[in-house]
Amino acid sequence: MFIAMNRFMVVEGSEEAFEEVWKNRDSSLKEMPGFVEFRLLRGPSNAEEGYTLYASHTIWRSREDFVAWTKSENFRDAHKNAGQNKGLYKGPPVFEGFSVVEGA
Repeated sequence: MFIAMNRFMVVEGSEEAFEEVWKNRDSSLKEMPGFVEFRLLRGPSNAEEGYTLYASHTIWRSREDFVAWTKSENFRDAHKNAGQNKGLYKGPPVFEGFSVVEGA
């Protein structure tokens, strides 16, 4: 199993707009071989730095399934308008990928 996460620092006050972007996008993840689950996670706010932390969290059957998603037409379609929302972020997303060692 493989877990892919992107961390986003969302500009304080832009949380609702950011969440709407995610709720209204058509990612077609469910059509992809090996896709298991998706979650958008809202983390703590950092008032000093002016952002709220978010993470997109997907679970895949394998790292290879995830990589296939990143090279797919579905991926390109899901991310084609990402540049229109640059004002919502403090910097680019940070990707983290994990192979599951043990799980219940």
